[in-house]
Amino acid sequence: MDRAPKAEPTVEPQAEVIEPEPMLAQDFGAAGQVAARVPVPVLRPPLDMTSETGVQLGAHSRILVVADEGGVAKELARELEDTGATVLLVDDRPAAAALESRLHSWLETGDIQGVFWLPGLDREPPLDRLELPSWRELLRVRVKLLYQTMRILGDAVGPRGSFLVSATRLGGLHGYDATGALAPMGGAVTGFTKAFARERPDALIKVIDFDDDAPAVEIVAALLEEARRDPAVVEVGHRDGLRWTIGLQVRPDAPASSVIPLGKDTVFVVTGAAGSIVSAIVSDLARASGGTFHLLDLAPAPDPDDPDIRAFETDRDALKRELFERLKARGDRPTPALIERELAGVERRSAARAALRAVEEAGGQAHYHQVNLLEAEGVGAAIDAVRTESGRIDVLLHAAGIEISHLIADKEPGEFDLVFDVKADGWFNLLHAARDLPIGATVAFSSVAGRFGNAGQTDYSSANDLLCKATSNLRRTRPDTRGIAIDWTAWAGIGMATRGSIPKMMELAGIDMLPPEVGIPVIRRELTTGFRGEVAIGGRLGALMEEPDPSGQLDLPAGDGLTWTVTSAGVFRPFEAQTVLDPKQLPFLDHHRIDGTPVLPGVMGIEAFAEASRLLLPGWSVASVEDVEFLAPFKFYRDEPRSVTVRRPGGRRATRCSPRARSSGPVSCPGRPNRRSRPTSRRAFACRVSCPRPAAWSSPR
Repeated sequence: MDRAPKAEPTVEPQAEVIEPEPMLAQDFGAAGQVAARVPVPVLRPPLDMTSETGVQLGAHSRILVVADEGGVAKELARELEDTGATVLLVDDRPAAAALESRLHSWLETGDIQGVFWLPGLDREPPLDRLELPSWRELLRVRVKLLYQTMRILGDAVGPRGSFLVSATRLGGLHGYDATGALAPMGGAVTGFTKAFARERPDALIKVIDFDDDAPAVEIVAALLEEARRDPAVVEVGHRDGLRWTIGLQVRPDAPASSVIPLGKDTVFVVTGAAGSIVSAIVSDLARASGGTFHLLDLAPAPDPDDPDIRAFETDRDALKRELFERLKARGDRPTPALIERELAGVERRSAARAALRAVEEAGGQAHYHQVNLLEAEGVGAAIDAVRTESGRIDVLLHAAGIEISHLIADKEPGEFDLVFDVKADGWFNLLHAARDLPIGATVAFSSVAGRFGNAGQTDYSSANDLLCKATSNLRRTRPDTRGIAIDWTAWAGIGMATRGSIPKMMELAGIDMLPPEVGIPVIRRELTTGFRGEVAIGGRLGALMEEPDPSGQLDLPAGDGLTWTVTSAGVFRPFEAQTVLDPKQLPFLDHHRIDGTPVLPGVMGIEAFAEASRLLLPGWSVASVEDVEFLAPFKFYRDEPRSVTVRRPGGRRATRCSPRARSSGPVSCPGRPNRRSRPTSRRAFACRVSCPRPAAWSSPR
């Protein structure tokens, strides 16, 4: 039932710890072998600079609009009807059967070209004012009806020219700002939309996020234009008159701090505790703290004398043979799949026992609670035990989850509900039951499927991104609680991703799996270094970071006498633009020579940075040029023209929103004709250009 792992705080070893050495063996250095990447807002150019999507909104188009409660849908319907489009409006909250009947009747009269999904624009009440039925109903309206709609429409939203445009009100930056997500249930919509985009690569699939005070007329205008232009991005935010998308930035290492000191008094609550990955993390935390652990899982408490557990840990092949004979004697057909299912159950009991044993050997206290996270009463009883014994939770680790991959056409409603609810309802029941308790930190197990979306995982991606946005929302609702969400890649060696064809598929996609010795100390590191927010843990991410169009499909206007061509302006690739300089046509080159060879003047090289920045960000002005280095002359041999590339490297602070939007990087060029190109470290120029917007605006970070 469990999936990805989470990490824990660091602590001074206790005298009662029997063997402190294993804790030291899994140090933070091992965790540092893979990149820790944080999602950051990245500026996108204005829509009129981007290419068209192929979506035609007008006569002969039939558009489904699923309404919000704030009036945006009504305004959108009027605008669409003015173009000649037929609007199919769902302005109520129908039951699943009623919506299905309505959609089928509309499909009988013609194709549906696209969908505007707007329930995510509505603000939900704070979590502490909700009960489980209202929590479920709000999510049913936002994401489960979305799943049902896209499943029924099938391939209607698939070909070029068809679309799904979802809208959320997370704050305009998808919750990746200092104040945190505004309406975190929008994360479920975002996660679904990103995963659906992986299943429909030829259609336009986008989710557009808005600030709380965005008026309906502006939202409608943005939705219509986003449908028509910029097919290169899925996540878009509108804030302060600017467009943003979400990229990734490698997080620099942070020094250890005693934000949450781990020790005998530390109180942990862990869900999914019988998962092999979670068990290993609990063991790491136990050795580091010797604290108190409340372990929650659907599996019953393990019997320490269980012979199957001993066989699993000593001779798995013999256990498989025993399970084969046992199933056969029971009258069941012992297929390999059924044997693996039985073996998985034994593995969970073994993992649960390993976690309990690790806590006990470290001198800590272990309390095991057999709990169905979907049931509020059972979760409440477990939290009551914590309340009675400790009166607080230092670390709440929500690691429970289940994953069943099927494309949306093959994903049954019961399957979607199960995968989604374990994570979503489990989170709600935990936070609701502990609403009066101090919580030092929460750690939510998310996945790269939540950050990027993944085909066949609309439910899993939706639930994971909901947890990420709920974690972001803690900055508003529980500022004293440090919220952490970890987007894990698939683990190697332990966990469900090690089975079947998954490792081979990961290899083909260019995605590295996470070695246990690297992943296990990550939670402890994140807690110890005082991190707050969402972080993606993994090595190469391969296909997940591939751009639909590396050029970004931008149409840059001509600069001051030069014509620029964008060669890269995607979400994850650095911005890159090229122009051609010809000494025979440009006097500043002809008049600037060394030993008769034209050389690019340094001041003109710097101007190239400024000009490219102005082209990418119309309406901005260059305020300063900083950190300039002249490393080698840029020569034009034989007076021949040369191509100049201005690049903003990815993974630097310049790629994230800040009080001054920055464009930085080297001016580079091809090598001399008939000579080997210079190494990339030999840059003609390196500088940073700061470009504050002339109009007053507040920085999102």
